[in-house]
Amino acid sequence: MSASTSFADSIVTPAGIDSLGCLADSLHKSHELRRPDLAFYRKRVDQEQVSQVRTDASDRGFLVGVSMSPQHRRSIFRGRQGSHHDFNRGGIYIRDFSEDYRADIHGAFDFLLVELPRAFFEQSGQDQRGRIPGLKTVTGLYDPVLEHLAHALAPALARPDEASMLFVDQIGVAIGTHVMQRYGGARAPRGVRGGLSRLHEERAKQMLMEKVRGNVSIPEIARECNMSASYFLRAFKESTGQTPHQWLMAQRVQRAREFLRDTELPLAEVAIACNFYDQSHFSRVFSQVVGTSPGSWRRHSRG
Repeated sequence: MSASTSFADSIVTPAGIDSLGCLADSLHKSHELRRPDLAFYRKRVDQEQVSQVRTDASDRGFLVGVSMSPQHRRSIFRGRQGSHHDFNRGGIYIRDFSEDYRADIHGAFDFLLVELPRAFFEQSGQDQRGRIPGLKTVTGLYDPVLEHLAHALAPALARPDEASMLFVDQIGVAIGTHVMQRYGGARAPRGVRGGLSRLHEERAKQMLMEKVRGNVSIPEIARECNMSASYFLRAFKESTGQTPHQWLMAQRVQRAREFLRDTELPLAEVAIACNFYDQSHFSRVFSQVVGTSPGSWRRHSRG
């Protein structure tokens, strides 16, 4: 695991309140995964109860929550005034960490959450000032795009040891870009013409190949190419026809083919040699890319 990635079942303050203001004892699931520019969480309560959330104002940026479960109600308090909001699956909220926050959540709930620091917006370069003034406060609104992205991201939080951090970064950038455009007034990105320069493409591929198991972040590569993460992803795909994660997996599969054809190494050792997590991961990715299992491909390649 790279020093730039951390994950845990739960990160809790001494007072029993986790980093998002939830009472740790009330949670039945609490996962956290941090990347250099973003943080991701999964919070779930299975029983019918009232769960309280409270955070003091800070400069952490914004929190985007996506409901992964059916209906529940959230009561949000500002001073003595409270407002009540119903959430269904795919319902979202956006809150600004610069404001004190207190809420009661009625009933079972399951949220996937993404913390977007202000630096993420400043580095996006999506408007004339290189930043956006803020995000709209949204509570309970259905957003099918964020619902889809949250479900794509969920397995990585459940099994971070097996997840590709490049894939996590790509989903995180997609979430941040969508939020900025729909709820922050950022302009839609201009079309990418010609993709990456030859120098930038070579440097990006070099960084991808040098990092064992993909432990390099998309923002890190983008900064090396002097562009925002969202622009880099579009330019890389324009140049290669693949996302960075897809490209890296294809390179590993190609190397695995050479081992399978030219050596007698067991599949488990081929997986290790090609920087897959284990034989199961190797077989799954190889089958997706090639259309057949490694063992079957080895037999047919030798006639």
